[in-house]
Parts: sequence; structure tokens; C-alpha cells
Amino acid sequence: MYQVTRLPNGLTVATAEMPHMASVSLGLWFAVGGRYEPAELNGISHFIEHMLFKGTRRRSARQISEAVEGLGGYLNAFTSEETTCLYARALHVHFEALLDVIMDMFLESRFDPADVEKERQVIKEELASYLDQPHQHAEELLNETVWPDQPLGRPLTGTPKTIDQLTRQQMLSYRGSNYVAAAALVAVAGCVRHAAVVRAARRCAARFPDGPPPCFAPADAGQTTPRVRLCTRDIAQTALILGIRTCSRHDPRRHALRVLNALLGESMSSRLFQALREDTGLAYSVHSSLTFFQDVGLLELEVGLDTDKLTRALRLIRRELDRLRCTAPSWRECRQAQDYLIGQLELSLESTENQMMWLAEHLLGYGRPVLAAEVKRSIAAVTPAQVRAVARDFFRPDRMNLVLVSPLKHTRGLLKLLAG
Repeated sequence: MYQVTRLPNGLTVATAEMPHMASVSLGLWFAVGGRYEPAELNGISHFIEHMLFKGTRRRSARQISEAVEGLGGYLNAFTSEETTCLYARALHVHFEALLDVIMDMFLESRFDPADVEKERQVIKEELASYLDQPHQHAEELLNETVWPDQPLGRPLTGTPKTIDQLTRQQMLSYRGSNYVAAAALVAVAGCVRHAAVVRAARRCAARFPDGPPPCFAPADAGQTTPRVRLCTRDIAQTALILGIRTCSRHDPRRHALRVLNALLGESMSSRLFQALREDTGLAYSVHSSLTFFQDVGLLELEVGLDTDKLTRALRLIRRELDRLRCTAPSWRECRQAQDYLIGQLELSLESTENQMMWLAEHLLGYGRPVLAAEVKRSIAAVTPAQVRAVARDFFRPDRMNLVLVSPLKHTRGLLKLLAG
């Protein structure tokens, strides 16, 4: 059962009561992320997230981690394009202690100048590590290619140049004007009572910054033809990502798109996994995924393979995309994909952490809690004809973006292959 309370200053408190669970998961969320940042502050949200772990007026960085790990729990955080989250999980009897630590991290972080400089170097090492991971590098290049010259196309971690230029004062100012109560959400799942969570959150609410929630500009792909981008590297394999622009999280076609993605490449029984790995042995790593934003979306097909097999693999991928455009999947294949999605959803929500994430992501994304039963009904209602319809809508050359991190020296012929 989900319950939501909005406090007078705009801070939202939401709970998923799971009285049968031993644990509790707590997240402090903000509707602030990478796509809210101006170009000159690229990476500031991620930098701020790091600094929240570096010490408060009451605790050192080590004492922060010990305060949670000493309870048998864990503490983490992430920054995405549209949200930032600090979260922790422990036995439910430690809920008050978890909330105290997370609120202390947000409200009392010191942003000590020496810590800022140390963390600047840590983040630059993080950036360097991504360059050593071809698929991670390809992911960043894909975003640049799909969303050029705008926040969605910039790396969440920033660049070495922007990280070097960010100042402590910029971080404090950005936090004060964007991480406000009206953009904040305390989400809790596990063996807790909603009223107790609201009482605990209310004690901290007055210390949150005031102000209107931040906003971002709509994305604009400006794409009329397929795009191909090559980064030539001295590596053993080619990392391939085909990014296809789709729809927003509010588009009614999203459920059919989920089914399409599942039967295309999300599992070992999917078409691309079978075609590229089981049937032909062209690749070891084959996967597809979907990302929905407030206004746009992206389907990604990721493959790791020997460079000599690239053209053949792309032809097979293109063949499967064209098959789905031309012919609806069978009812059996469609039902198999639906059962997979519904089963994966049900299994994931057995966890208090995933329940907390689900509740928060839907509250921030849709403005209301969304029951899993509602999503399962929508997925189960998808027809093969609807799957074919979304394939026709989105599997078009003017929505395709191919990125390669590869020893390849040129992309001759690849653009023509994408164009069909």
C-alpha cells in the first residue's frame, strides 16, 4: 500500500508499507539531474552527490559510512539525467538512524575546500576509468550523437575541463537554489508505518531550502537522417550501440515498446540474442534496453563482437528490425515477452529497495504513485499488432544512431546499411 503526504513547505513523504519484511529502504530524492545543468556547470549534480559523503558538522566521511555499515546496512547514491538520490537499507529497527544519517549528509555537509579538491581528482579518475571501458565510452558517445549540443547529450559526470572549473561556491549556490523542498521526496519501503515516517521527516523539513522546483528545456534531436559515429581505439573487440529514438514515459505506446524491447533483445530467448549468439556465434554480449524521460526516450541495442564480424552482425540486426516492421510477432512470442516482463517486475518488487525505487521514480516521473498491478495490466493488454505498430513508428532511418568504439578505421557502407 502506497501513501503520500506533502508537507507545508513542499517536501513530499511517500511510503510502501511492507510489514512482513525485516528491512527498510530509505531514499532522499530530488527532481534534479544532469539535464538541468547549463553547459558551463556540466557535472555539478554528480559532484555535489560525491561531496555529500565527504563529511558533515557532526560526522567525518568515515563516520558517515560507519554509522550505516555498523548497523549491518549499506549506503549509496546516484545521479541520473532527471533525478538525484541518496539511499540506505538496514533492518527496520534502524529506520530513525538511517534517516538521521541521510538528512545529516544533505543538510549539514561541509563542502570543505580541501575535500572539494580531493574529490575533484577522484572524479577525474572516474572519468578516466570510463575511457578504459569501451561500452561505457560508447554510451557517452551515443548520448552526444542522439542529443547534440544539449544537456541530455552531455556526460553526467562532466568532462575534465568542466570538473576543473567548478568551484565550491558554485556547488553551494547550485545546491541551495535547486535542491529545494518542493523538488524533494523522502521515499521509504519496508516494515514502517507511514505516520511515523511523516513525523520523522517533519522534524527535518524546515531546514530544507525554499524556492520553486528547477526545470529543464525540452530535448531536440533535430534528426532527419541516420547518424554514424566512430571512435577508433586499439582494442580487441568492437563495442556497438545502435540507439533508436522513441517516446516519452507519458506516451501510451510505451507499454507496447516494452514488449517489443523484451522480444527483441532483453533476454536470452530474445530474437537478437538467438540470432547473434546462439545461431551464428557472432557475438558474446548482446542486449537491448529502454530509457524513458519526461519528453523523449531511447532504445539501445548493445553488442560486443570481433570487428571482422561487424557488417554481418549489423545486417542481422537490420533484418530483425525490418521483420518487426513488416510482420507482427505471433501471439505466442508476444505472450512470452509479456510474461517475462510481468515476472521480472513481480520478482524485483519483493525487495524493499526496489519497492522504494519504484515508488519514488513513478512519483517523480508521473506525479502520482503507480501500482504494479496497473502496469502489469497495461503490459498484458498489448497485442501483436501494437508491437508491429511501434516498430513501424520507431524503426526508421531518421531515428537511428550507430556508435562504434572499435579498431575500425572507417565507416564506409554502414550509413547505407542503416538507411535500408
